Amino acid sequence: MKSAFPLLFSAALLAFPTAAQVKITAGSQKIPIEINGKPFTDFYASGPEVAKPYLWPLRAASGTYVTRAWPMEKVAEEFDAETGFAIVNGQSTGKVPDHPHQRGLWFAHAKVNNLDFWNIAPIDAPPYNGPNRGRIVLNKMGEIKSGKDKGSIAATFDWTDHEGKPLLTEARVMTFYADPTLRVVDFDITLTAVQKVTFGDEKDGVFGIRLRPILQEDKGTGHITNADGQAGEKNVWGKPSHWCDYSGDIKGEKVGIAVLDHPANPLRVVRWHVRAYGLFAANPFGLSTFTSGDKSQDGVMTIDPGKSLRYRYRVIVHPGDAASAGIAKLWEKYTAK
Repeated sequence: MKSAFPLLFSAALLAFPTAAQVKITAGSQKIPIEINGKPFTDFYASGPEVAKPYLWPLRAASGTYVTRAWPMEKVAEEFDAETGFAIVNGQSTGKVPDHPHQRGLWFAHAKVNNLDFWNIAPIDAPPYNGPNRGRIVLNKMGEIKSGKDKGSIAATFDWTDHEGKPLLTEARVMTFYADPTLRVVDFDITLTAVQKVTFGDEKDGVFGIRLRPILQEDKGTGHITNADGQAGEKNVWGKPSHWCDYSGDIKGEKVGIAVLDHPANPLRVVRWHVRAYGLFAANPFGLSTFTSGDKSQDGVMTIDPGKSLRYRYRVIVHPGDAASAGIAKLWEKYTAK
């Protein structure tokens, strides 16, 4: 007589839910995200070292990280501990690393009621402790979900002045997807004015990423391109386009990151504050700034108390470049929802 144990054992296995392919571990300040059993990123939501929330590092499906390590970590590839100078593609720049406020991936703007929320860093020293600087602080951590196909984090932040008085609230949902070759994250951000809020026409904004130095276009292996076939900082910076991609070669691995602008975002196709030194940002407000100071172009946006602006973006970390990764088709898929 055959034992029924194997059948019972198999039935018992089927009774258990499939292990989550997107695993998000709740935390009071830092929230790790794993995809298919591998670390993808950490969400730094609050804490003494967080002046504005950010995701860091971002990794490809292979495990290769694509965002700059400094200043969170001082790795030999990027930083010479003896001289204090930055290193790019194996060569010293002869200068200290720039822009300590550009950490991983963040959402902020440099001119909100004339307060700067972009150029802020967690150091109590000039100019970061000035009265013209804001701070984005965690108000409430919402629901955190893991799942087989996707997982998500919801959180609410207050954009406050130097004294801690809120100008607006930010309700954010980040959705992370399981995929064997891509790392895909959707951002759904709603800004609601507590008082009358004006977003100024300013280049330093809004949805920003700082790339690993080896991916820089100027001194690394990087290549910048957009949805309209324009390439290089000179041709892409400040131009409107539905998506932008920054790709390169990291120790023989071709890898890139694309940011897709949702067509339902307010008023206009986003412009790209993307630099050869590794800054990669989508900016809906910098209009006259990006058109050589043309005063007929006005990117200023004002919202009254209780009114909201909703912004959505998709980030894709991919193998290869924009063409081989099929970013144009992936944008069509994103916007078909």
